Amino acid sequence: MADFKQKSVQEHGRLAPEDALIQKRKPVVFILENIRSGNNVGSVLRTADGFVLEAVIMTGYTPCPPHREILKTSLGAEASVPWRQEADLASCLSSFRQNNYRIAALEQTSNSTMLDDYEATKYAGTVVILGNEVRGVSAETLALVDEVIEIPQGGAKQSFNVSVAAGVVAWSLTH
Repeated sequence: MADFKQKSVQEHGRLAPEDALIQKRKPVVFILENIRSGNNVGSVLRTADGFVLEAVIMTGYTPCPPHREILKTSLGAEASVPWRQEADLASCLSSFRQNNYRIAALEQTSNSTMLDDYEATKYAGTVVILGNEVRGVSAETLALVDEVIEIPQGGAKQSFNVSVAAGVVAWSLTH
């Protein structure tokens, strides 16, 4: 039987939060639209840290750090990931679009592109809008996007938890 030993913090070679903030980041931005759970927001921040994503942007009533539930699940990622709150989503998306970012919503629609068919390399980066845990991405926001991407899945349930979906998308767009 193999002898597996967990790596120490030193062996991981992790950056200090202030150094993580200034490292070269992958051109993927998550926008959280009306996420109600601080736990989900914290998990998305932690995922964004792990994949070195460009930013996480909170819109609508999505809670922002410092928030007890966010801090519980982010484990400090709010200090190592660029994040901000945006009141004007249309203006925010316009600025990304001007920089050749593709604006995508993660949702299930009649004309969505399966995630494994999405061609991220055609663009300078990708903004992915993740919607409310129950209602998904709003119709108003869907009208602002360039494309809708969907995670292919089987089983009986029709969706993943928003933080799990963020992890699947982050992996796909960064590898």
